[in-house]
Amino acid sequence: MKHGIGGSARALLAAILVILGLTSAGASARTLRWARSIDATSLDPHAANTGPNLLLAHQIYEPLIVRQTDGKMVPALAVSWTLMRDPTVWEFKLRPDVTFHDGARFDADDVVFSLERARSSRSDMRSLLSSVADIAKVDDLTVRIRTIGPDPLLPNNLTDILILDRGWAEANGATAVHDPARGEQHPAAARANGTGPYLLVSRQPGTKTVLARNERYWGRGEVPLEISEIVYLPIGDGNERIAALLAGEVDFVQDVPVHHVERLRQIGMVRVTTSPENRSIFLAMNVGAPELKSSGVKGRNPFADLRVRQAVHMAIDRGRLQREVMRGQSVPAGIIVPPFSNGYAAELDGWARADLDKARALLREAGFPEGFDVALHCTNDRYVNDAELCDALAAMLGSIGLKVRPTTQPAAQHFGQVRRAELDFYLLGWGVTTFDSEYIFSLLYHTNTGPLGGWNGTGYSNPAVDELIHSLRSEVDQAKRNATIASLWRRLKDEMVYVPLHNQTITYAMHRDFDIPVDVSSQPKMKFISLRRM
Repeated sequence: MKHGIGGSARALLAAILVILGLTSAGASARTLRWARSIDATSLDPHAANTGPNLLLAHQIYEPLIVRQTDGKMVPALAVSWTLMRDPTVWEFKLRPDVTFHDGARFDADDVVFSLERARSSRSDMRSLLSSVADIAKVDDLTVRIRTIGPDPLLPNNLTDILILDRGWAEANGATAVHDPARGEQHPAAARANGTGPYLLVSRQPGTKTVLARNERYWGRGEVPLEISEIVYLPIGDGNERIAALLAGEVDFVQDVPVHHVERLRQIGMVRVTTSPENRSIFLAMNVGAPELKSSGVKGRNPFADLRVRQAVHMAIDRGRLQREVMRGQSVPAGIIVPPFSNGYAAELDGWARADLDKARALLREAGFPEGFDVALHCTNDRYVNDAELCDALAAMLGSIGLKVRPTTQPAAQHFGQVRRAELDFYLLGWGVTTFDSEYIFSLLYHTNTGPLGGWNGTGYSNPAVDELIHSLRSEVDQAKRNATIASLWRRLKDEMVYVPLHNQTITYAMHRDFDIPVDVSSQPKMKFISLRRM
């Protein structure tokens, strides 16, 4: 995409020289030009359970229950939800007088259709509904969901399940979920019809998406909804994103490279907001394969040996990563659950200093005195400073004799390979949609059966762990449930299938006419944002 900017370094310098021109950049208008490092792979809200896809979909579509910027759950298309006398049945009362963007009336038929669609085999959201036995319409504004056993977290699981118009989907051949990984054409990939605060005007994948305020939105009197137009611009290069902001070509940069943060704080016409995100960043190792595809070691899998995994853990200097690579934009972690989520335990979050001598000794004990070679795959457009982090980790592991070949790639490619268990060693970040540890266990640690363990690309499988994970989905006694979560974290921390690095801190930068706080799930919903009164 052309932005009227030449080489990123020159453009950045030039933009600083004309920074006073920002006052006339147009940010005080109600159009928000929004730059991100990555685009959604589809507008189909059930196609991919990834942050970039859900971020854009949340502007157009709505769930029954939504999370605010601080993570608090509030009513959206459901005005209330109640656990019935039968502990396996939840009843949802729907909001009256809601219409889709094309004018069709929203009702229970749309909810039943959408939830069934979201739990279909093609949906990447189905793990969130794996406890559901059936979904039934009671009347036009009432839906009941019966679960296989008691599921106290069902409302939490619904905050990212977005609702489509059944009639629109049927009329447009969109009843089945889009599979972007197959490169298929699909009616819901670049077209949309939701109930949300913004409606789709145009879509150029990878280039620009334009949304306009839904003037008939049911929540006009409940939320600010002051931004009348959103122009969503994927700009992969971090310097170009910042140059575009400083030149007045964009108003809001969601993915601010860490090396720009402090300088941006000194520019009067730029507002910077920083806060921890509900997301952990970690390394994952293939422990299940007989041998690693990317390694010269044959006949055995080094990562299947706990001592090797421990050595990897001990070779990483998390404090140094925080200081030198992340420039302070991270919180070192000893467990892959962030403090926002139920089940976080400070006593398990301790991280030991790097101990290279002990790491080398563990490799010798495991039979790898000279180390071994392996590829490390990372994203280069998804997490804060992910490409630089990949290089730094490879160098640290080289200190104990591992010959790590860092390979960075776009998230769309990377995530597909993780899901298909094609990688030996990889970087991943995990946001906790439900704000509960069960979400991490079910998708990252459970045996990969498809609906559960769908993001477990490590080959890890433990029937006893699976059984405990299943118990979390039906235990209504919160004390017992939390005890099981604590037991699971202690066990899984010791097994070290994943090596925690840090909890991500994110920074937004924007023209000062906007005041957009960091969303703890990195999914800012623009209906909640007010223009700043100067």
